[in-house]
Amino acid sequence: MKGLKDRLISGLLLLLSLALCFFSTQKFREQHKKETLFPSGGLASREMLSSYFPGLIDTPGDTEVYIYGGQNPGGNILILGGAHPNEPAGYVTAVLLIENIQVSQGKIIVIPRANNSGFTHSEPQEGNLRGYSLETPGGKRFFRFGSRLTNPIHQWPDPTLYINPSGQKLSGQESRNLNRCYPGKPKGYLTEKIAFAIMEIIKKEKIDLAIDLHEAAPEYPVVNAIVFHENSAELASYSLMELQQIGFEFRLELSPNNLRGLSHREWGDHAQVMAILLETANPSQGRLKGKSSLSLIIEGKDRNYSKAAKFGLLFVPFDGEGIPIKLRVARHLAAIKILLSSFNELNPEKRIEVNHMPSSSQVKLKGIGQFLCPPYRK
Repeated sequence: MKGLKDRLISGLLLLLSLALCFFSTQKFREQHKKETLFPSGGLASREMLSSYFPGLIDTPGDTEVYIYGGQNPGGNILILGGAHPNEPAGYVTAVLLIENIQVSQGKIIVIPRANNSGFTHSEPQEGNLRGYSLETPGGKRFFRFGSRLTNPIHQWPDPTLYINPSGQKLSGQESRNLNRCYPGKPKGYLTEKIAFAIMEIIKKEKIDLAIDLHEAAPEYPVVNAIVFHENSAELASYSLMELQQIGFEFRLELSPNNLRGLSHREWGDHAQVMAILLETANPSQGRLKGKSSLSLIIEGKDRNYSKAAKFGLLFVPFDGEGIPIKLRVARHLAAIKILLSSFNELNPEKRIEVNHMPSSSQVKLKGIGQFLCPPYRK
């Protein structure tokens, strides 16, 4: 009887283990499912990144490219979100553009999930949520909260020392950081192939202005900033003055020559495109934050950061109101709109006319969800 009882217990434990493995696998597989986006009626075409570089076909680095073009020729703009999938304001801003804008002159290309692989996993040992929801008038929309780096199951192992395509020596895991891998390599690591494909878009689509949307920790010196290549200095300066007039303070940061592999440096050097990186303050990715939570992602409130601000340890203001995602997205939208306006003033022969871009003031007032399509729309 004892032997039978032991076998029954062993069998039950085995069944329990199999059930746990099954449900864990389902959760793991869910991370690889992309959210459904609902492009506006202004969408001219939807391509894949592999259309510009076939080396990405059937790889986790392939991702959607949304093209909005008017009937009248003009300038060409690239807007990149999701280079770092743990910086949600960049991704959500790209989604808002995709679901709202109409372009009557020129062309705007939006890549919302630049490092698609990075959306399929989370930062180890951070305790981050798999994602977050934003309330729309027709229900909640769920978005993935990913990792700064390419998923190691898609690119492994990391080298001990990484020498990127521009010759910079970095720690091995930076080989999975898209914003250290430009201008990329057609036969390199997966992340280098993604970077190469984005460079191919810039060249083949004759991009005039490229904007990379990012976030940074409040204690990081280059935050709430416009980081610009020297060929974009006039554009950045014009835009800064306009942004200050509408109540947004930004730092101007010239792209350093000795820091290689970043978009704002390599896009300008290798494709002669006007290159801009926008950085907002995101407490959910900082080292000083408390427990990771949905509130931290959406509301941007954290007692640790409030204390740090009192001790002068931060580079941005931080009080009990926090830095909510709607404010961070509003900053990106305001900067994009004014960069486009300044570009038009400086390049009247390459005008870009965009309609129905959500305004920063309305996003701050009403929230992001008011400008997202409801989840039931087909």
